[in-house]
Amino acid sequence: MTENDIKELTRAALVSADTGEFDAERSLDELEELSKTAGVEVAARVIQKRPACDSATVIGSGRLEQLAEEAAALELDLIIFDCELTANQTRNIEKILDIRVIDRTTLILDIFAQRARSKEGRLQVELAQQKYRLPRLAGKGVELSRLGGGIGTRGPGESKLETDKRHIRRRIESLEAELKELEKRRELHRARRKKDNVLTAAIVGYTNVGKSTLLNALTDAGVLAENKLFATLDTTSRSLELPDGRSVMLIDTVGLIRRLPHDLVEAFKSTLEEAASADIIINLIDISAEDGYEQSEVTAEVLKELGCDGIPRIDVLNKCDKLPESENIRCDDRTVKISAKQGKGLDELLECIARNLPETAIRGKFSIPYDKTSLINTVRVEGKILSEEFLPEGTVIDAIVDKKILHLVEGYRI
Repeated sequence: MTENDIKELTRAALVSADTGEFDAERSLDELEELSKTAGVEVAARVIQKRPACDSATVIGSGRLEQLAEEAAALELDLIIFDCELTANQTRNIEKILDIRVIDRTTLILDIFAQRARSKEGRLQVELAQQKYRLPRLAGKGVELSRLGGGIGTRGPGESKLETDKRHIRRRIESLEAELKELEKRRELHRARRKKDNVLTAAIVGYTNVGKSTLLNALTDAGVLAENKLFATLDTTSRSLELPDGRSVMLIDTVGLIRRLPHDLVEAFKSTLEEAASADIIINLIDISAEDGYEQSEVTAEVLKELGCDGIPRIDVLNKCDKLPESENIRCDDRTVKISAKQGKGLDELLECIARNLPETAIRGKFSIPYDKTSLINTVRVEGKILSEEFLPEGTVIDAIVDKKILHLVEGYRI
């Protein structure tokens, strides 16, 4: 990257009010990663300890005046607050700083706008953007009257955003209607999978833990895998064969993050519900991250909200190649350590999935008499035939037989 390229980047300062509600330093680290993903150069970080956020300016007008001087000296284009700002707070802060101000939610929405590729993804992002903007129209004025190309202002939908609330409400209704239609189709696909006895495994986890890398390693899916937050947003499904001969549909889901904006969780609920209808959940954890288990708790909370409590879950500790060799990680029947990037531990992972996947079928050898050949076709339709051998007394099949038809062939089991 040349010096000219760097000057063209949006230069920003990150601001946080540390009220003790969460780890402000760690949250600001995450905000910095989000900023880099959005194409922002972070030039300064500001944390102010406070008993509570100032209702008018978050960190107080005195500290903001100091920040205004620092912003001028650093030639900043943008200030990003690590919280959700009201329209009045944004207006008050911009008056003091004389510089554009956005919040954490706006930044995340911007990244989603950049990253969404599918029609459903783009509709979900725009719906979240419109819902977020609607209550903020009063007091904002021209700043929200159009969508531009800067950080926090880009969008996948209209090129101009009318500030008329009725127009936005109509747009929200239209987006919700379109998404309902797509959700119906998704429901039909799920119902068809259940009817066809297709087993599904949903890969869930914090953003940037390696979900797409794992999907690619197991299935050659060719999904974009970058070392960035929210590198992929759109659901991808691929078939995978397990060591016991069963096939499972592996589904990648959108990454999660602390304090994910409510409107985004709502908008992406239909995508996340792939986990709620899965037969098993693969909970991917970045074991090399300092807060890897805290990230996993965020995932657990969202899964609980979606009603996934009764679904078998395995913990997959990824990026173990980044740990010192001396570090001993305990694994059990529901825990396995891997390196998706290096392809380590994948065989153990497949065995772990097979071991914990609900047993809906039985594998066995059956000698089917020639006058009962129609049973072979039934097994083929409802299950899977791995091999056939034609002998004088009948056809010997090595097959995975669905439990609901097992009684038809049980008497011919070898």
